[in-house]
Amino acid sequence: MCSSPAPFLMSTMFPILETSLVACSVLMSLPGGANCCREDLREPWVPRNRMPQGWRLRGSRGHGERLILIFSSRYSRLRQWNTLYLCGTDEYGTATETKAMEEGLTPQEICDKYHVIHADIYRWFNISFDIFGRTTTSQQTEITQDIFQRLWNRGFVLQDTVEQLRCERCARFLADRFVEGVCPFCGYEEARGDQCDKCGKLINAVELKKPQCKVCRSCPVVRSSRHLFLDLPKLEDRLEEWLGKTVPGSDWTPNARFIIRSWLRDGLKPRCITRDLKWGTPVPLEGFEDKVFYVWFDATFGYISITANYTDQWEKWWKNPEQVNLYQFMAKDNVPFHGLVFPCSALGAEDNYTLVSHLIATEYLNYEDGKFSKSRGVGVFGDMAKDTGIPADIWRFYLLYIRPEGQDSAFSWTDMLLKNNSELLNNLGNFINRAGMFVSKFFGGYVPKMVLTSDDQRLLAHVSLELQHYHQLLEKVRIRDALRSILTISRYGNQYIQVNEPWKRIKGSEADRQRAGTVTGLAVNIAALLSTMLQPYMPMVSSMISAQLQLPPAACSILPTDFLCTLPAGHQIGTVSPLFQKLENDQIENLRQRFGGGQLEESLVLKAKVSPKPAVIETAGPQQIQMLMDEVTKQGNIVRELKAQKADKNQVAAEVAKLLDLKKQLALAEGKPLETPKGKKKK
Repeated sequence: MCSSPAPFLMSTMFPILETSLVACSVLMSLPGGANCCREDLREPWVPRNRMPQGWRLRGSRGHGERLILIFSSRYSRLRQWNTLYLCGTDEYGTATETKAMEEGLTPQEICDKYHVIHADIYRWFNISFDIFGRTTTSQQTEITQDIFQRLWNRGFVLQDTVEQLRCERCARFLADRFVEGVCPFCGYEEARGDQCDKCGKLINAVELKKPQCKVCRSCPVVRSSRHLFLDLPKLEDRLEEWLGKTVPGSDWTPNARFIIRSWLRDGLKPRCITRDLKWGTPVPLEGFEDKVFYVWFDATFGYISITANYTDQWEKWWKNPEQVNLYQFMAKDNVPFHGLVFPCSALGAEDNYTLVSHLIATEYLNYEDGKFSKSRGVGVFGDMAKDTGIPADIWRFYLLYIRPEGQDSAFSWTDMLLKNNSELLNNLGNFINRAGMFVSKFFGGYVPKMVLTSDDQRLLAHVSLELQHYHQLLEKVRIRDALRSILTISRYGNQYIQVNEPWKRIKGSEADRQRAGTVTGLAVNIAALLSTMLQPYMPMVSSMISAQLQLPPAACSILPTDFLCTLPAGHQIGTVSPLFQKLENDQIENLRQRFGGGQLEESLVLKAKVSPKPAVIETAGPQQIQMLMDEVTKQGNIVRELKAQKADKNQVAAEVAKLLDLKKQLALAEGKPLETPKGKKKK
């Protein structure tokens, strides 16, 4: 992000039928102005059980970009950057067409249906937009066809007859996402027809081993079809030149840099940009009237078309590369499309399009001890999250807390319980509640007069430094780390209250009572600061704090770079009440089983098959050993946290049992003999 007031544009590409925490978002800024525009699109995808998979904590394509988008929008407004937040659904593709056939609807009707479902889920998660658009518009067709025509006229599009998979039972060519098989590069057994989620390689469907039609599970046959290709090799020099000017000194994440460089190292190849479908942007070329553009060629232009639908001044954003800083957020498997295919298309079109300045890619999010699985019902879905009994802001907090910014992370129900009960309830909530209650109980609900000592000044210096760190991290898009700055400030506040003991001083001498007033007044002002810092992360909690403290409008709408007391002596606060509720072990265990699907059943079956006989020691490969070592470390941390929080003994025992089992597996993998637990010696 930028460090001075500037206009922004944000956008995200995402399936209309799949509302998971995965997206590619865009942030653009113009120097010397105060306008900010954010945009978000979603592409079609067939959901499990005909409901959006949204807010499914999915590991295959990253997570949290929807939250990142609204987060950045809220933060920009706090910095007084005039912000426009656009969202929309990318409604083309095979998934939409096939789902419409299943339900006896037209593709547009199916899009309309899920458009409403999206809106409901966003509302529950407190995600709001200035405009919620879609790609089935004349602007999308016009812009996509114009870019294609410019590429065609400049010789950057090839024609070729290709072999592709056709399902004879379904009587249709199979689009990439409706064929599944074994990846020819890494052997992953659930690779899609366009990309492997495990190794990230782009794939031509005919390259898959043991392909299957995902609709009827029959084995498809190879047939010939004539298609159009983007001539990436011819555009490679332009791409290299652009990357050389853009990437050095930018905020491209290391994984994004590595992925693009690995593609260039291997040499770019022509990429097919058409499909044998009916539902999509028509190809404006004679002989190709029965085809549409491939969704990943077409969809990235949706960023532009939704802006054009919103304002006729869209070219100030999208054809203004010298004055626009463009930030894109995505899961790392989308990097090739946004860091390579779209830039090549825009460079080849030679129409002065704005290209990404900073490409921010996350790693993957896993689920508990395994992976997410649609077929086995493993994972949390958008229409289910609101029925868990856990408030939306808690989901927002935890998902941003574990955002995989530098390495893969894992969603854990136990960890969610720990973070809620320790960081939110005992740390953040405890401090803000105590600060407000002291004002109400000891000072009649009015902020007392403050006479600061050198110790108070030191506290303010620490808070200001942490606030500046918060801003620095967010300007580098390190959202997870910035959240920890909020929790650090609340810890400072708790320690400050604990050391100064205002509940005791209020009963003492005049000097003691004055000291109690200073401590209370300073604490409640820190609570007010935390309310504003929390706005991007937990908007409902922020609003609750604001209402309880009766914060003035200016304190709620502006976040300074240095700490300022916004509640002067004599300010009257409202009624103070707890912000968070404790998550109970039984509640979390029920949710774990509910969303565990077959993964939980397989785990139980596996445990039932464990033999009491001595294990046969077989060494494993270094990759498996490292994986087990990582699991042992992670489980050890969970056990330590549970013990530190003095959790229920049964819960601790269960987690210790898991740790011992993992250590046993590691010993077997390393070829070490298993140690027999020693019994107690008799006296």
